Amino acid sequence: MNERTSLANTGIEPRSATPSRLGWTALTAVAPAVWGTTYIVTTHLLPEGHPLFAALMRTLPPGLIALLIARQLPRGAWWWRSLVLGVLNMAGFFPLLFVAAQHLPGGVAATLGATQPLVVAFLAVGILHERLSTWRVAWGVIGVGGVAMVVLGPDAGLDPVGLLAGVAGAASMGTGVVLTKKWGRPAGVSAVGLAGWQLTSAGIVLLLPALLIDGIPPVVDGPAFLGYLWLGLVGALLTYSIWFAGVRHLPVTASALLGLLSPLVAALLGVFLAGETLAAVQLAGFAVALTAMVSGQLPPPRGGRRPRDTLRQDDSAQHATSVGS
Repeated sequence: MNERTSLANTGIEPRSATPSRLGWTALTAVAPAVWGTTYIVTTHLLPEGHPLFAALMRTLPPGLIALLIARQLPRGAWWWRSLVLGVLNMAGFFPLLFVAAQHLPGGVAATLGATQPLVVAFLAVGILHERLSTWRVAWGVIGVGGVAMVVLGPDAGLDPVGLLAGVAGAASMGTGVVLTKKWGRPAGVSAVGLAGWQLTSAGIVLLLPALLIDGIPPVVDGPAFLGYLWLGLVGALLTYSIWFAGVRHLPVTASALLGLLSPLVAALLGVFLAGETLAAVQLAGFAVALTAMVSGQLPPPRGGRRPRDTLRQDDSAQHATSVGS
């Protein structure tokens, strides 16, 4: 085990990697920001009543394009790993997201989705054997509160099916993020290749349910075509390539906190494109959520006496030159 891997397992973040860390954080944030466009694209451009078909179009075509670009197929254990990650990150997550949106007001569904950083923080303890970061858990809770201030309204209902779907969706994507961090990426395989494996696997899983349950929409007009194109090429191929590259270089809970951008971008698009308005409490919620997201990217404050082994690890961290594997 090299020094970088040892530091990553302890959750200690090298100070000398700060400029690189900032760059990767900014790049990785592009993915959840783009995912925030999904709701308005789905409701304003796509045919109604075909959520599984929309999920299929968001996975299989861009997955095949990614395979053509990367010209790499999985080997060995990566056949089943790609399937597991494809189901958790996409094939399971997308339908659960649609079910939650159909059974709950958008604000409730978005708030449940914002709990994903908390799921990731606790899963990282069991799967990655990291220490529980109370610093990032606290900011995750604050971030959920900020999102709730932005998107929850007085008519927020609590349908049991929608609640289960929302919680299951957050758990599915959260588990996928943690396993992506655990398994990393095979040597010589690009982020586009890894995204292609997962998107294609997810599309194959969704193929029969989408065609048998939803079927092909009777009419796919120009706006619908543009919507599918955006969700597939930008909202899946581009963003998942960025996301998988970023997760590799960032602490897993910190990267998950970037997901708070999705409901915030969705709310902003509602203002600028759908004529919605934001009250003072919603603007305050924006400030709270953004503060939580940014603060969660920072290492926890180092105050008070710490165990001697932790001090030795901190000294070693000062000589590390990069983050991740």
